[in-house]
Amino acid sequence: PRAHRLLTTAALGEETLASASSSSDSDTGGASPPPRKKHRASAAEGAGEPGASTGTAGLSAVVLGLATSPHPSATPAIHINRNLVNSNINNMQSNGAGQGQDQELSCLTTAQNGESSSAGGAHSNGLISSSNNGNNVSNNGASSGVPSGAPATSSAAASGSEVGATMKKKKRLSQSEEDVIRLIGQHLHGLGLNQTVDLLMQESGCRLEHPAATKFRNHVMEGEWDKAENDLNELKALMHSPNAIVRMKFLLLQQKYLEYLEDGKVLEALQVLRGELTPLKYNTDRIHVLSGYLMCSHAEDLRAKAEWEGKGTASRSKLLDKLQTYLPPSVMLPPRRLQTLLRQAVELQRDRCLYHNTKLDGSLDSVSLLIDHVCSRKQFPCYTQQILTEHCNEVWFCKFSNDGTKLATGSKDTTVIIWQVDTDTHQLKLLKTLEGHAYGVSYLAWSPDDNYLIACGPDDCSELWLWNVQSGELRTKMSQSHEDSLTSVAWNPDGKRFVTGGQRGQFYQCDLDGNLLDSWEGVRVQCLWCLSDGKTVLASDTHQRIRGYNFEDLTDRNIVQEDHPIMSFTVSKNGRLALLNVATQGVHLWDLQDRVLVRKYQGVTQGFYTIHSCFGGHNEDFIASGSEDHKVYIWHKRSELPIAELTGHTRTVNCVSWNPQVPGMMASASDDGTVRIWGPAPFVDTQDFEDKLKHCEEISS
Repeated sequence: PRAHRLLTTAALGEETLASASSSSDSDTGGASPPPRKKHRASAAEGAGEPGASTGTAGLSAVVLGLATSPHPSATPAIHINRNLVNSNINNMQSNGAGQGQDQELSCLTTAQNGESSSAGGAHSNGLISSSNNGNNVSNNGASSGVPSGAPATSSAAASGSEVGATMKKKKRLSQSEEDVIRLIGQHLHGLGLNQTVDLLMQESGCRLEHPAATKFRNHVMEGEWDKAENDLNELKALMHSPNAIVRMKFLLLQQKYLEYLEDGKVLEALQVLRGELTPLKYNTDRIHVLSGYLMCSHAEDLRAKAEWEGKGTASRSKLLDKLQTYLPPSVMLPPRRLQTLLRQAVELQRDRCLYHNTKLDGSLDSVSLLIDHVCSRKQFPCYTQQILTEHCNEVWFCKFSNDGTKLATGSKDTTVIIWQVDTDTHQLKLLKTLEGHAYGVSYLAWSPDDNYLIACGPDDCSELWLWNVQSGELRTKMSQSHEDSLTSVAWNPDGKRFVTGGQRGQFYQCDLDGNLLDSWEGVRVQCLWCLSDGKTVLASDTHQRIRGYNFEDLTDRNIVQEDHPIMSFTVSKNGRLALLNVATQGVHLWDLQDRVLVRKYQGVTQGFYTIHSCFGGHNEDFIASGSEDHKVYIWHKRSELPIAELTGHTRTVNCVSWNPQVPGMMASASDDGTVRIWGPAPFVDTQDFEDKLKHCEEISS
């Protein structure tokens, strides 16, 4: 046993043996080397006798084959043959050296690995670790001995490099690396892989969260409110804003109060309300609301009025999410932080994808995290799906209904055609033809409920037609004066009124029967739009501007000022953005709230023809416009350069309309007498998807 302890001491490292050697030299009169910095406690120091290392220095040199300098004053040059140590120990064990040697061998192995962990203990990550079946967890594993008969030289070289790697200090992790480890640990913990989390935190030397935060979390989830309240005192020193303690305490006491009420402990709940919540002097309005819950007759009534999940894991988890917002991330990570970051990354890729035109799914299950998000142009409405040729002259306007089931087209041939959209095949068929517009139809407007359609003519037209779409009957034909020019119209959001006007100075507000309700004199209207507030009407005029007119208080104000004539404009659904077709300039995007020009889109050819552009696609992320060069241009709202130029028309494209319910469908009307329906490629090439799948499989393999 004495010799075996010596072997253990020798295996612990160069510095321990050097110390033993220097002690032996001092006993024989040799010079002692300068004292070295002491290692942390080793297994030999706890297992050996006080004089074991000094009294047997000579024996250690013989057994291990250590070479020392012949000069007594020189520092010994020590060469450790670690594999020889392991081999000798194995031989001693096989010869029945005793049970005590097994303990010392375990100690040796632990010392070789540089660290030891006690089974069942609490790790630095703050979480309670599993016992791991009672076994000690080693970071690096035990090293195996060299087979008998191996060359001594190669064994010495291998053992030397092994010891060097073992004794080398661990590389310090950067802050970003620690953050990633904590994020992974939190995600694994949420999956219930707690032992994996323990091992990850132990091996990396990181801490998942502050121990005080872990204690606080456990007390909240177990409903131990007094202990959780006491934990706040410990967390206060770790917070950037100590005043947040009051808000956190309020949330805790609110949960405590509600749980007492649900359990029928009205007196205890009343005590919390009067003796704990009220003295905080915080959010008194909420306290008044909470006091009203005392009148709830049963638990279901309480949960309904308080919009609360009830006592249990669900409500306490939500409470913990709210409480966490007041703690810095170094103390406690935000809930489900890794999922949040991944979701943000997916959304960012979708936002930057020029052709993404589908509804955003917030779930990560609908996407692959192994490849970047890419939408193909073939999935975008860039291909002619159908050509409508029923008009026999120039087609000046087209507009989908608000529900996306119909398309109205107006032509120089004096007719309006209503087309039915097949929701399955997305093919259009003629539904009704509305006739009698003597000057042709240059503008159309659907009522908010799609029951009515108003048709306007060109500059020389003083009449306006209001059609019942369902019956195909003309409800109203309005004309105030033969000198009028009614070229534009817009519906009030209530669907009971509309405004109309023209370039000869007429600006009227009328009801469904054509009765004049209000008028504004001297406004030469080019285009109109009613805002969602039901009061303000936007009108572009001959002064190259858009002004807002309020028919209730008879006020007006300037909103947009351009340097060239505004031929037409349209407004986004949220009323924030306006899209203008400006003579000789093209398409401009304005912010109506900030009254600033946001972007000028390039590529389109715009002279003095009236061309109507539109917002479209999912979330109105895209902009489309006709052009005098016979093309349809499409831009992403954030990009000035077009992402698609659609060809097929042979004359000027006067108007485009994007289906508000089918993001992959768009219509364009042209002077060539046709209406084209645009959609994705008829047969989507699956090669792109197969290539992605193959690439993914290669990465996995």
